[in-house]
Amino acid sequence: MATKIRLQRGGRKGYAFYSIVIADARAPRDGKFTEKIGSYNPNTNPATVDLNFDRALYWVETGAQPTDTVRNLLKGEGVYLMKHLRGGVKKGAFDEAAAQKKFDAWKDAKVKGVEAVREQNAKAKKAAVNAELEAEKKINEEIAKKVAEKKAAEAAAKAEAEAEQAAEETATEAPVEEAPAEA
Repeated sequence: MATKIRLQRGGRKGYAFYSIVIADARAPRDGKFTEKIGSYNPNTNPATVDLNFDRALYWVETGAQPTDTVRNLLKGEGVYLMKHLRGGVKKGAFDEAAAQKKFDAWKDAKVKGVEAVREQNAKAKKAAVNAELEAEKKINEEIAKKVAEKKAAEAAAKAEAEAEQAAEETATEAPVEEAPAEA
């Protein structure tokens, strides 16, 4: 029986979530499987892979063929690197401790890279929020300036109207006083 390491889809429409499973090559994608060895969530940034490393390594060493996507995930988690290092131990190129040391150094570099990406994403998000806030402040200042100009124009128009009205009142009061003097 040919075994495959493949993804089994879960989640909802537009938000896929996958299980990494060992299944018969003839089984359908979401059908029966032999063992679940992990999960893959492509919706996070960076994508989250939760893997039972020992079982994945066991299945790769026993000949289970992964799909292209699963192969990339396993390479990213270091399963193929460990398989390669174990092959070197079997051939006598180096001992088990040296292989583990090489793997740990690789894993530490990988973790640092992932943390750097997360920090970069957080900084980018923060910068975007700050830029949006600055743009909103600028718009609010422009609106406040327009409102102040409008109020100043209204106040000037009101003062001008009052001045005209006062001028009219003084103009109308003066002829009224002259008229009784003539009579």
